This record gives sequence, structure tokens and C-alpha cells, in this order.
Amino acid sequence: MKKIDRRKALKNLAIGIGVGSSLTGLAGTSENAETIPAKDFGNRDIDQPITAITLGAGGRGNVYGNYGIEFPKELNIVGVAEPIPIRNERYTAKHNIPKENRFTTWEHVFDRPKFADAVIITTPDDLHYGPCMRALELGYDVLLEKPIAPTEKECRDILALAKKTGRIVAVCHVLRYAPYFIKLKEMIQSGILGELISIQHLEPIQHIHMSHSYVRGNWHNAKETTPIILAKSCHDLDILRWMVGKPCKRISAFGNLKWFKAANAPKGSTNRCTDGCAVESECPYSALKIYHRDRSWTYVFDFPEDTSKHGDFILEQLKTTNYGRCVYKMENDQPDHYVANMEFEDDITVSFSMEAFTGYHGRRTRIMGSHGDIVGDMNEFVHTDFLTKKITKWDARVDDVSNYKNSGHGGGDWALATDWVRAVKRQDASLLSSTIEASIESHVMGFAAEKSRLNKQIIDIEL
Repeated sequence: MKKIDRRKALKNLAIGIGVGSSLTGLAGTSENAETIPAKDFGNRDIDQPITAITLGAGGRGNVYGNYGIEFPKELNIVGVAEPIPIRNERYTAKHNIPKENRFTTWEHVFDRPKFADAVIITTPDDLHYGPCMRALELGYDVLLEKPIAPTEKECRDILALAKKTGRIVAVCHVLRYAPYFIKLKEMIQSGILGELISIQHLEPIQHIHMSHSYVRGNWHNAKETTPIILAKSCHDLDILRWMVGKPCKRISAFGNLKWFKAANAPKGSTNRCTDGCAVESECPYSALKIYHRDRSWTYVFDFPEDTSKHGDFILEQLKTTNYGRCVYKMENDQPDHYVANMEFEDDITVSFSMEAFTGYHGRRTRIMGSHGDIVGDMNEFVHTDFLTKKITKWDARVDDVSNYKNSGHGGGDWALATDWVRAVKRQDASLLSSTIEASIESHVMGFAAEKSRLNKQIIDIEL
């Protein structure tokens, strides 16, 4: 089915059409259906931008920075801190940042008196706490990439300082801003499902994504970054808590690293896929296949401008970086399968599963109520009414790429940016749904899940 733009996605979420029960194909919409107000990206009532400094000019830094390119009357990036020279240079050129506002590391930014309204923190996970605390001390508002920080104490420290200073800290729990999850929450709250009983939620990481990010990539070692339940799945814990609308009381979790370890290395494999590995052509995780032949997942490489050199550049990266190493011979420790069971207030139960070994991605969710249920996959969902037997499908597809560059997560990235800009402009944190106060609970759930997994205990949630 052809994708539609964000306005049409929001429109279709509001109307629904009675159709068959399978999750394949969608019927046409009704001409006379009632619609909910559509919300586009951007704030048309803002004509003087807020100013911001980006700490970390990688992928996420560019996602939010590009919002300022598309909406220059709302957001002006006036500074950058980035230790990789080519990223620093490109980000500086894109945003016309003056020389005196270019910095190598985040610490250098705060050697200067406050010179912007806010900071955007998109540094590595283990470098969230320091810059966020310093920014709050100096009076900056903050857009903070998830996870908040690597430890529960650090998360609580940030919350306490945000409350003390009165500054705005928005956490990038972008799924709260995606039309798909917004509509699911609305349906739960409307009572159309009756009493909410339970939820089953699956996050299929997809096998290549797992090998790329959590075996070879920046998040391969939990001790150096954050546990995968937070690095990858704090989005999911957050959206589950948000949809249920009640606190989680206790949690238990299981999972481990089963496959991506030395014991499973095939005979004839080498330390790098470029070292003449005898089984490279038979390995689904071959770095030569993924990055060089298929040219996928290459966003992590800072390519030279000359496209004719990209092939040789990729080969050089595979010979010198972790992205070329054998997935069975890394220093990775992140679980490749993880399940968590949660009990919420009012006896609502939730089961969550994070799985590396899938050929697909995109969250799958089943919501069970006393008078109806919902089955969805982030593209569409189906509602069954137990009384009338009516089955209704909802189209939730959003073609972000064709309309707005670099707004992913079902439109959530720039929907968050839209609300954050308005909140900072008006100095009103209530305009956000993912403030530090709202977001910390799901982080506490994540730390509790990891404690349960490691200690084989049911953990009570204490807020």
C-alpha cells in the first residue's frame, strides 16, 4: 500500500473503516467520516527562534538540528561540540555556526557564560549526565536523548536538579509523539475496550540491526554504555507505562547473550571479515555483505565528498573499526533476547519481549480489554469489538522521508521537536508529554528489570 503523509495518517487514525480481520491490506476511507484535528510539524505562531547548542553532531544531533534547517524561524543552532573533526566541520557549515562557538568536547561549551536558550544533548549514553547537570546549573533548557543516564542515581540527580532550577528537560521518548501510539492511548482511555486487562508488546530488533548496533556498534558493551533494556528498549517501557496510564508495581525479567559469542564462531572464521574468512559468503552477519556489497547501515561512516571513493573508504573502515570484526569475536555483553513481565496498578499485566533474531523490525502490540482487543504493527492496527463483532482497521503509516527529512519513529522525532521548541519559547513544560518528571518512571522500570534479570528476583518498583 502506498504510504501517506502525516496529516493523512492522523486523519485516518480518527476515522477507521470496518473491514476484514487480517493485518494485510486496507480498505478505502469514508467520505463523510468525522476527523480529529490534524497536527503538522512546526509552530506557525513563532517568528523568533529559540537558540540552541548541539552537544554531539552524530545521527541524532543531525535529526534535531535539521528541524532548525526546515523551520529556521523556530530553532537556530548557534553552537556545536563534537570531537570528530569532519562531523564538527559539516555541522558547522550546515548551521553557519561562528568559529568561536565551535568546541571539541561538551566541557568546553560550559567554560563560556550562557550564550543560548537551550542545549541539545546527543552525546554517547555515558556522556549524558555530565553535560545535562552542567547545563541545568548554568540555566539552559535541555533536549536530552534517551536514555537519561547510565545509572538510576544519575537519572534521579538530573530530575532533582531540574526541579530545583525550574529548567525544562525534555527526554527524547519520541514514540509518545507518533500518531500510531497516540491513537492507541486514546482508544484505551476512551473506554472502547472496556476495562484494560493486559498488553503484549514485542520489539523485534531485526538480526542485522542487532549485529550492527549491539554487537559491533557503540552499544555493544553494557558496562561502557548502558544495558540494552535502556539503550534500546527504554522507548518501549516508556510507551507501555504511558499507554497503561498507571504505575508499574513490580517486574521480573529474563534474558542473556546466547548466540553472539566465541563458542558459536564457525570453523574457519577470522577476527575480521576482511581477513579471508572461510565462511564469509555463508554468514548472514558478514560485514563485507552488509556494509560493502549491500551498502546498508553505512550511516555510521563519515564518507568523503567524492562518491567514487566510497567503496574503498568502506573497506578501510572494515579493516580498522569494530564494524569489520567478526560478530562472534567481539567484547559484546548485551543480551540478544530479553523478556520482562510487569504488574501495574489495578491488576493490569504487561509482557514485553525484545528479540534480536527476526527478519523484520517495527513494534508489534496486542492490547486486551474486557470488551475488545487491538492488534497492531506500527503500520496499521485492528480493533475487534466483542459485543458487535465489528472489526475496524486503522491506517497509521507515515511517509516522513518524502515530506520531512530525518523525522523518524513514525513522525515522532519532529513532533517532539515541535513541542519542545514551543515549550522552551513559552517556558511551559506542560506542553511536553516526555518531561524528565514523566520519563523517569520508565527508566526506573528498566533498572529494576536489569536487577531482576541479573539477580533472578521479582523487583518491586519504588519511585
